[in-house]
Amino acid sequence: DEDGQFASRCNMAMVQFEPVLATADQEKTIDRAVWHRGQTDEQQLKKLIEDHHRWTGSSRARDLLDQWPAARARFVKVFPSEYRRALGEIHARTMAASEASSQAAKSADLV
Repeated sequence: DEDGQFASRCNMAMVQFEPVLATADQEKTIDRAVWHRGQTDEQQLKKLIEDHHRWTGSSRARDLLDQWPAARARFVKVFPSEYRRALGEIHARTMAASEASSQAAKSADLV
């Protein structure tokens, strides 16, 4: 968001903006249940830019990679509210199934 105007061009009723955290910060502060594909945002974003550079030779991509900490800070994570909700539901179901499995195993041990 180099010009700081992205929010004015986005339907904020459907999404939330978040910073793209450094991997170490995301690992410390964000529940893995809401990570996309089990990877940090920084890992995914940097790989996209690296791939773009490799495939196209883009000098802009190279500049971003050369100044990565500063470049990362200018990106904005656009997180659709419904996707966040769905990730939370998936996590809740996974945890419930895991708990049920643990309880069943304990019950079987008692028999």
